[in-house]
Amino acid sequence: MGIFDRFLGENRAVSFQTIWASGGDLEIGTQSGVAINADTAFRVNAVFSAVSLISDTISTLPVDSYIRRDGARFPFRPRPAWVTKPDVDTTKEAFYGSIIVSLLLDGNAFVRVYSNSRGEVVNLVVLNPMKVEIERNGLGRVMFRVEGEEKLLSSEQVIFIPDVVRPGHIRGISRVEALKDNFGLAMALENYAARFFGQGATTQGIIEYPGKLTQVQAEELRESFDNRHKGWRRSHRTGILSNGAKYVQTSVDPEKSQALDARRMAVEDVARAFNVPPHLLGLPGTTSYASVEQNNLAWVTHSLRPIVQKLETALSPLLARSPGGENAFLKFSLDGLLRADINSRMSAYSVGLQSGFLTINDVRRLEDLTPIADESADTVRVPLANVNVSAATLSETTEKVDMASKLVQVGFDPVDVLRQLELPPMAHTGLPSVQLQPIAQIDETNPESAYEVE
Repeated sequence: MGIFDRFLGENRAVSFQTIWASGGDLEIGTQSGVAINADTAFRVNAVFSAVSLISDTISTLPVDSYIRRDGARFPFRPRPAWVTKPDVDTTKEAFYGSIIVSLLLDGNAFVRVYSNSRGEVVNLVVLNPMKVEIERNGLGRVMFRVEGEEKLLSSEQVIFIPDVVRPGHIRGISRVEALKDNFGLAMALENYAARFFGQGATTQGIIEYPGKLTQVQAEELRESFDNRHKGWRRSHRTGILSNGAKYVQTSVDPEKSQALDARRMAVEDVARAFNVPPHLLGLPGTTSYASVEQNNLAWVTHSLRPIVQKLETALSPLLARSPGGENAFLKFSLDGLLRADINSRMSAYSVGLQSGFLTINDVRRLEDLTPIADESADTVRVPLANVNVSAATLSETTEKVDMASKLVQVGFDPVDVLRQLELPPMAHTGLPSVQLQPIAQIDETNPESAYEVE
């Protein structure tokens, strides 16, 4: 039974996804004459590099569950086991990597959710997007028809993560389908280069012979020439033709046809398709010392962060199925990717400490250092004076005391000055000011004698 017979024999609609996932020979044709699908696209070096780079980078990021109380973020504990072990039969990196690969190539990712009798999540499995169809029920809710499942599954049982969605559609756009000509050109150029170096350093041509040859003689002449010169190991041997035969090249030299430039442009097309800086795909001549750091930051901001945000938004509702997790959320940490060089980090920490929004232990945690077991290390400091918050009024008090001293010196009553400046009253020793005479010349038992006129 053929591929179409199998589907037409069933009482279900024939879709692009079901045909592609069935293992048949239906593939997406391209202008370059190369068939492209989710499997053959991985044969393109640049595609494999871009997809593996993004999936490996995101899947290895630290991930944890948090809850927000009064605007502050706290770790959500006890943390559900699925956060660090989503699929009990594989690793966290493989699970999240599969989701990202599905998003990048198919434009959609589907995760089957398995729950216990209490509704808590016990296991998550990434589905093959080609084996999932999306429908809407009578209430307009999205339902999923998964190959191997007897009935439609609801959004409670399947997490749906689309990438780029056209207005009026449900499924996301497949990069393989939308950019098949770009990927096909890249594959055609790689195939051409492989055949070129596999068959010889000189492209194929014809042998002109002045006389008439029989079919047997022509085959013997061709095979004799190919056996001596075909393949890169024999490409530099000297060729000899007799009896007026002449070799005429019929193909264009790769350098003249700009094949190398075309291959470079194909890699740049793939980099644009996946929003990856070209230097991360090993494209020469695209890096400079001054721009690499900024390019990496732009890559995190414009390429990785949107994908991470989609994962967080889709998976966070699962935390509500755990006790007390109604306001909990999932978060991937991008701090490691955004970390600058040590001089820049130290300068930023210094500003945070002096501005009063970081403590010493906050800085140590950011640098993965053990905290200091001292209360002052967990106390923020105010700007300028750089003192504990409890002593934040010290600077203001100093200014008031200086003003009081100046007012008393010009003749104002000390008691009134303290009251006006809201300073506490202070008793005086009765000793004259040292500004009048040295303290050693004053009789402590009779300080007024210093002012008596003899």
